[in-house]
Amino acid sequence: MTAFSYAFRAEVLRMARKEIKGELGSLRKTVTAQRSEIAALKREVKELVSQVKGLHKAVARQVAPGKAPVQDSEAPVHRGRRFQFKAKVLAAKREQLGISQQGMANLLEASMLSVSRWESGKVTPRAAQLERIQAVLKIGKREAKAKLQG
Repeated sequence: MTAFSYAFRAEVLRMARKEIKGELGSLRKTVTAQRSEIAALKREVKELVSQVKGLHKAVARQVAPGKAPVQDSEAPVHRGRRFQFKAKVLAAKREQLGISQQGMANLLEASMLSVSRWESGKVTPRAAQLERIQAVLKIGKREAKAKLQG
């Protein structure tokens, strides 16, 4: 009985391999065709990227030195300089206002730990906090005291 089961198992395996071999042949052809198509697309993308870089360089050469390139009408136009956060300025303003870090935290609607880290330069504030810091840097001593009491 054992010899029969081994012979039967071997025959089933042989038949299964024969069936799978036919299906795998067509799949291998498809994979090969797709790989060559992917390689062609990669070459085309590389060529297009180099063309775009060339066009950017050509546009940069056409723009006169010292003049900004023409912007779209939808693009926002910013006048003036962008606000840059400096830890020393924040600490100096707090000293000028004569308030503690807790008071500065209340003005900025932030935690005292955040203010401490900003002043030490360990961390830079997020954009939303930068707007508040910019507003606090513009206020005077009386206005700061009034906001802290109110």
